[in-house]
Amino acid sequence: MTDTNLALTLFQQKDLRLVETPIPEPREGEVQLSVRSVGICGSDISYWQHGRIGKQVVTNPKIMGHEPSAVVSKLGPGVTRFKVGDRVAVEPLNPCGKCSLCKAGHYNVCVDLKYLSTPPTNGCLCRYFCHPASFVHRLPDDVSFDEGALVQPLAVALHACERGEITIGNYVFVAGAGPMGLMAVLVAKARGASKVCVSDVVQSRLDFIKTIGADETVLVGMEEDPKVTSQRVIEALGQEVHVAIECSGQQNAVSTAIYCTRPTGKVVLVGLGKDTVEVPLVSAILKQLDILGMVRFSNNYDTAIEAISSGKINVKRLITHRYSLNEAVAAFNAALNREGAKIIIDCNKATD
Repeated sequence: MTDTNLALTLFQQKDLRLVETPIPEPREGEVQLSVRSVGICGSDISYWQHGRIGKQVVTNPKIMGHEPSAVVSKLGPGVTRFKVGDRVAVEPLNPCGKCSLCKAGHYNVCVDLKYLSTPPTNGCLCRYFCHPASFVHRLPDDVSFDEGALVQPLAVALHACERGEITIGNYVFVAGAGPMGLMAVLVAKARGASKVCVSDVVQSRLDFIKTIGADETVLVGMEEDPKVTSQRVIEALGQEVHVAIECSGQQNAVSTAIYCTRPTGKVVLVGLGKDTVEVPLVSAILKQLDILGMVRFSNNYDTAIEAISSGKINVKRLITHRYSLNEAVAAFNAALNREGAKIIIDCNKATD
């Protein structure tokens, strides 16, 4: 491993560069981590292309990435849970631990939350970074570094499906066949969903998601009426759904989710789109739907790691592309162009 800290850094909208940065030293309660695999997320692409997500605006250079696996390379003062050389997955957040939300277990919505690669916090697409040991999780020997990088999006999908209370016998609609839609299908099936239908605007994504467990798919036209799409979903499944999980952030997809969900069902909103959208609330009211927001994850990491280790959920088949850290800009371009499913950047790989 090189003794310099190469880092993929976003300077401003569409200005993404590899730069050398200092190697950080762990403070009390932290571990220094030698990064191995990092997944690319849709939010990474949004920050790169738009310079913001909602109120989170890139105003200073920040290191990208928030889906890491790593090896513990140094212990900060007071850390006794780990030893140098431990293989780990990293919960990419640092809550205050003191607010009422943290104390209630909802640290994912902490009032003073710091999250990797969310302004102004740096991310993990680099050789080394430091992180609170409390949010580092040891990986079993049978879980690879690539799988360890996918613990983060799997934890998000677990949280979404928990919010929707998906259980045995449920019919489920997933809007969006991107990385989060893929994870949602895997988790819904693992929780016992009878049938899952997925919609997307790209046929190749729908073809792939069928190979990992989707029972039905619906190719959606860009300007298609959500009422028409919802009817196609209902026809594909033979009935309205118990739970809809919206992973695309598109206004029409939110409307489709409301229209195709049965009375007393649940609609879980995962995708991040425009701040304000127009949706059929009267329909939701008359069907007594629960419309549920969710963000990140809360106490889901151990479950995600166990699901992978036990073979209950196979995330490895989602990985279609791998790049070295030196090729990180090319990896981001591949993600922008929707090439494949899940893209991994190997931060430990030697320069190609």
